[in-house]
Amino acid sequence: MMKIGIDMMGGDFAPEQAVKGVISFCETQPQNTHLFLFGDEPKIASLLQNKTLPKEKYTIVHAPEVIEMHEHPTKALKEKQQSSIAIGFHMLATNGIDAFISAGNTGAMMVGALFSIKTIEGITRPTIGAYIPREDGSLGLLVDVGLNADCKPENLSQFATLGSLFAEHILNIPNPKVGLVNIGEEEGKGNLLAQATYPLLKENKQINFIGNIEGRDILINKADVMVCEGFTGNVLLKMAESVYDITKRRQIQDEHFDRFNFEAYGGVPVLGVAKPVIIGHGISQSSAFKNMIHIATKMISTNLTEKITSSFSNTI
Repeated sequence: MMKIGIDMMGGDFAPEQAVKGVISFCETQPQNTHLFLFGDEPKIASLLQNKTLPKEKYTIVHAPEVIEMHEHPTKALKEKQQSSIAIGFHMLATNGIDAFISAGNTGAMMVGALFSIKTIEGITRPTIGAYIPREDGSLGLLVDVGLNADCKPENLSQFATLGSLFAEHILNIPNPKVGLVNIGEEEGKGNLLAQATYPLLKENKQINFIGNIEGRDILINKADVMVCEGFTGNVLLKMAESVYDITKRRQIQDEHFDRFNFEAYGGVPVLGVAKPVIIGHGISQSSAFKNMIHIATKMISTNLTEKITSSFSNTI
């Protein structure tokens, strides 16, 4: 039985949209999934009242406190032990649940992941990737997208391995192509970090490295996993997010641009920690919650964490 925990109080539209997402998921969920809903029990129960959601499919875990978006992550987790995020991580750390999802305070989710769950042995820094819709209809993975603004070449090599494993097992891309985001295709291009990272990726036997890729390659099917430090990645991600907003404002109807609605993909996993942790956007609606739960179940069913652990145990 897969046990998935959801922070029902995280996000701008909590708990209403989280409840709708749970209901939507449960309409098609596999029989071996049980959801643990962390948050204000009376509010959640009232929203579920008169719904066709069988009670054996979920358990409400009362969490009277909420970590707000503006709060300092470490301080809030320490002071709000009865918050939905704190209780969720406690249950994840003690094997009460197998994965934890939240669209709440990103900093608190990262602190919880790093200090409650820990990093997989051999990994120096966890990373967060983002899905990039390509022109041919497929998805690529951009990694890192903001968790690590400053990196060493060794970090980027590990991000490449983590992203490659995620692309293979979750995005179903066999032998994913890995490219280093740079300002030119030729080896030796770029700043000091890019120049020092290139030979490490070239020597990394666990990835299919195809060389440097440029900004013009991000939205086409040239590399499946696009590697950079979090500063560059976050700029690229925010620009990609703006594409959807611009097309909506200008009333442009296009199937490709519609795929820039990142709500459709749910959240992104924290890659490199010992258990599945998925972080959603603060503006997540019901479809995002539904998709985050689906990603969590796929990470568990494919044993992604175990595959990552095994991959890095060979490098220690």
